[in-house]
Amino acid sequence: MSVLIKARGLSKRYGSLRALDKVDFDIEEGCIVGLIGPNGAGKTTALKAILGLTGFDGELDVLGHDPRKAREQLMQEVCFIADVAVLPRWLKVGNALSFVEAVHPRFNRERAMHFLERTRISQKSRVGQLSKGMVTQLHLALIMAIDAKLLVLDEPTIGLDILYRKEFYSNLLNDYFDGKRTILVTTHQVEEIEKLLTHLMFIDNGRIVLNDSMEAVGEKYTEVLVNPDQTERARGLNPIGEREIFGKKLFLFEGVERGKLRQLGELHTPSVADLFVAKLKGAVQ
Repeated sequence: MSVLIKARGLSKRYGSLRALDKVDFDIEEGCIVGLIGPNGAGKTTALKAILGLTGFDGELDVLGHDPRKAREQLMQEVCFIADVAVLPRWLKVGNALSFVEAVHPRFNRERAMHFLERTRISQKSRVGQLSKGMVTQLHLALIMAIDAKLLVLDEPTIGLDILYRKEFYSNLLNDYFDGKRTILVTTHQVEEIEKLLTHLMFIDNGRIVLNDSMEAVGEKYTEVLVNPDQTERARGLNPIGEREIFGKKLFLFEGVERGKLRQLGELHTPSVADLFVAKLKGAVQ
C-alpha cells in the first residue's frame, strides 16, 4: 500500500502549550484509522494540520501535498465532517446540493440524490426544519457523493441517538469505503467504531502512545481473568493494566506470550476502550 499521509516531527504550540510534540506517523491508502485521545490530547490539532487549517513545525505530506502551501489542491481530494459542521439554517436542501455541485469538481449529484432518497429529507426543506440526525444524513449524502481519496471525520455522530449513529457508520462502510479510499476518524464513542477500524492510533499530551494495525493489536495485547491463586504470579509478568471484575482480577498484558498467560486464567481480547485506559495510565506514569 502507498502512504497517503506522512508526518515527521510534526509539532504545534499554542503559547506555552505543546499541542503536538514531534509526532511521527504514516497512514496508508485504503485504511480506516481511529485517532483516539482524551480532550486536549492533540487530536483536533493533528486533523487541522492535515487539512491545512493551521500552521505547524516539522514535515507533513498529505496526498503528495504540503497542507501549508497547497491547500486548494489538497481539498479537491479530501472531505471533512466535524462535530460543529453546521449548514445555514435558511439553506434549502436542493440549494445545498447545487452549491456543492458548483464548487467541487468531484461531486456527483445523482449519487447524493440516491442516498437522500433513502431518507425522509425533502429537497424543498430548509436545514432549520431538519432534526440533528437528518442534518447529519444530509452532510453524509454530500460527502459520499464526492469522489475523495481521504475522508476526515471529527466526532461525526456527536449528539445523535444510537439509531442514527449505527446508520451513519453502516452507510459509511457499505456505501463509501471501497478499500481504496482512506478514512481518518476521531470519536469518544470508541466501542461503536472498533469493529470498523483497520488501524488504531492513541494520542495523549501531543504524543502518539500507540500506532498499530488492529491485527497487530489483537496479537500484542491480551486480557486475562486471573484465578485468585495466580494473582501475584500475574503481577510478576508486569501487566499494563489491572482492575477487578466479578470478584476476580482482570489483567492486561502487552507482548507476553499467550502460552504463559493461559496458565493464569481465562484469556480475552481487550476492547479498544480498555486498552486506551491502560495505555494512557502507563503514559502518565
